[in-house]
Amino acid sequence: MSAPVAARQLRRVAVASAIGTTIEWYDYFIYSTATALVFGKLFFTSLSPASGTLAAFATLGVGFLARPVGGILWGHFGDRAGRKAMLVLSLVLMGVATVGVGLLPTYSAIGVWAPVLLLVLRLLQGLSAGGEWGGAALMAVEHAPEGRRGRYGAFSQIGVPAGLILAQLVFFVLGRTLTDAQFSAWGWRAPFLGSIVLVGVGLVIRLRIEESPVFARLRREEARSSRPMLDVLRERPRALLVASGSFVANTAIGYIFLAYLLSYGTSVLKIDRTTLLVVVIVGSVTWLASILVAAAWSDRVGRKPVYLAGSVLLVAWPIPFFLLVDTRAAAWLIVAVVVLNIGLGATYGPQSALFAELFEPRYRYSGASFSYAVGAVLGGGFAPLIATALQSSTGTSLSVSLYLVAVAVVSLVAVVFVPRGQSRSSRTAAAIRS
Repeated sequence: MSAPVAARQLRRVAVASAIGTTIEWYDYFIYSTATALVFGKLFFTSLSPASGTLAAFATLGVGFLARPVGGILWGHFGDRAGRKAMLVLSLVLMGVATVGVGLLPTYSAIGVWAPVLLLVLRLLQGLSAGGEWGGAALMAVEHAPEGRRGRYGAFSQIGVPAGLILAQLVFFVLGRTLTDAQFSAWGWRAPFLGSIVLVGVGLVIRLRIEESPVFARLRREEARSSRPMLDVLRERPRALLVASGSFVANTAIGYIFLAYLLSYGTSVLKIDRTTLLVVVIVGSVTWLASILVAAAWSDRVGRKPVYLAGSVLLVAWPIPFFLLVDTRAAAWLIVAVVVLNIGLGATYGPQSALFAELFEPRYRYSGASFSYAVGAVLGGGFAPLIATALQSSTGTSLSVSLYLVAVAVVSLVAVVFVPRGQSRSSRTAAAIRS
């Protein structure tokens, strides 16, 4: 492949990773936002408002339980059939589930079948998300030139804050143009139904990219694992533990920011919903920028120092975060989320490169996807539900802060056990190519 063609293909892969994961996470985040704003009263009408909110957050958490299953399923076929095919399939499944939510009748129309079907669609979203990240991350990292794998791996990472920004902008526009009654009656459906257009764009882009050169070589040399998940469990159990543990704090604190903050701010603190959406958007922009900075930094100094810096910040910030949020002042809210998202970016930006380096190519999709999914379940799966229950039972946000500190300590310990020097360019090149 000539240099100009290779460069063009690399740019195409980077764009495909960024846009595809943005669409995937947009779908995921509009569900999270709608859960915080309306799902409790629309799909759990028979319950009290507080119980309805808890039940709605429970469906958010149940979706996470499907992610390890999706990680195993997508990982197996990603290591056997290829990264590209699974990326296309995950995008289609997420789109079907998301549009299905937008078309779903509420409890007042079909009774108990409404929450049941909502749960089924949420599980499909979880299956899709379980395999999406691994494929996007590996396509970017395995195409990247030596010494720049952190930077190119970040393209799959920025899809999370970018999807969140897009989701919040949609809800912000709806909040400014519709009354609360209109939003509850039909307006909330628009972001879900509009997803079909984004999925179409994502499919066109993903169908145009080439297979990962690492997987192409595995297939050509007939070096693929026949049982990738079993092999990684047998050969790399420590890597699985370290990778999964390193992600627990990021996903727990991330979902407190993107889902619980809206619910807590509107229902407990009585802050205007539009104000909170603007605060979340500002935080998300910070998250996106810090991902890019942290990923580039990790190419220079290694993944571990960057992770350690971010992990320490996530341990130290939850208590100041809620003290500032509880002031209800917009300026302090912005300070709270900006600092929080710097920590999130530092522990998310280098993740694609780190996870790729921890696992051999023949079972890399399985190892990376499973670790990502398990970390998400242990951290973010039920974080908004736990936070809601803690605040309701204690009457103070301090209990939520202490819970987040405990979770962050778990990840800090895991990061300490990340192999030192894992990301130096010579070792990285060997790890990615081998």
